[in-house]
Amino acid sequence: EKTSARRIARRAGVPIAEGTLEAVADERAAADVARRLGYPVLLKPAGGGGGKGMRVVRAAGELASAWRGATGEATSAFGDPAILVERYLEGARHVEVQLIADDHGAVISLGERDCSIQRRHQKLIEETPAPSVDGALRARLAEAATAIARAAGYRNAGTAEFLVARDGGFVFLEVNTRLQVEHPVTEMVTGLDLVALQLLVAAGGRLPFRQQDVRQDGAAIECRITAEDAYAGFLPAAGRLGRVRLPAGPGIRVDTGIESGLTVPTEYDPLLAKIIAWGPTRQVALARMRRALAESVIAGIPTTLPFHQHVLADPEYAAGRYDTSYVERRWHGQTVDPDGTALTAVAVAAVLTARERARHLAPADGSAWTRLAREDALR
Repeated sequence: EKTSARRIARRAGVPIAEGTLEAVADERAAADVARRLGYPVLLKPAGGGGGKGMRVVRAAGELASAWRGATGEATSAFGDPAILVERYLEGARHVEVQLIADDHGAVISLGERDCSIQRRHQKLIEETPAPSVDGALRARLAEAATAIARAAGYRNAGTAEFLVARDGGFVFLEVNTRLQVEHPVTEMVTGLDLVALQLLVAAGGRLPFRQQDVRQDGAAIECRITAEDAYAGFLPAAGRLGRVRLPAGPGIRVDTGIESGLTVPTEYDPLLAKIIAWGPTRQVALARMRRALAESVIAGIPTTLPFHQHVLADPEYAAGRYDTSYVERRWHGQTVDPDGTALTAVAVAAVLTARERARHLAPADGSAWTRLAREDALR
């Protein structure tokens, strides 16, 4: 519950976003707060997370419709229309710290994740370590996250979320008191099984390591492949899946439950698969993810695969220069071979070229059997 979390963070000495500590009474009260803070502001449901119900309001004339949308979605998603109003930070990055805490006094940070690539305040790509976070900022974020968990008497796996400004300052957003969708990237770089640790803590067990034992090896990136049409504003997609081919290979992990013939409805979360790539460096992880996305096929309905291919091919993302405004700034429905036609054409051309070269390279005295065998090996 966000109002309680904000109060706990303040008591722990962790900076919070300027705004209301309690839910505002109505639209008029929200307008008063927005005038005091100055636009843009963020309307945020007090009763839940996951980006649902959040609205950015950039001018007074947008407030009424944003209020209706935020309260309506909050009621539908969480059964609670309560709304907080906060100052919206432009150009910030969404960085979170993975925590695990037991009943024996251990509160341990397992590193941070950058979750800034979002649509409608819901995450699409996550990576660790965060490319914009240096050692000093990493230590400050971990200290803030563990301080909040200790102040709350928290016991479980959980995530403390922050907005990090361009100058390295940060404010606390919320704590997700669960294991999040993006937890595999942390597992890939730490070698820890967070599900097993969560069950251990729930059973009253003691964590088998200390903070100084936690090590991160390499970098990991996760792409959430969803049943949404990225060319139509990420509208939900539904239908029967055709061919499904998901990637494999060194450093690649896929978490999914889909298969060819599955009917995807619109009534549930649109997540189809999580593709995770690990590498000894971020550059290797990026290269592996690009290959994994190129190998992936989910036919029958629109998915976000083309969007992810676009992001991974973008020099701005590759350089780590992105923030929460990335989708609005850099994605305009560009065509990235959504049906794989170009990739197929390249593959066919490569095979034909190789066969032609094989004919020219064949020895003059080579028999027909030798020539046929050589050509067959290229199939």
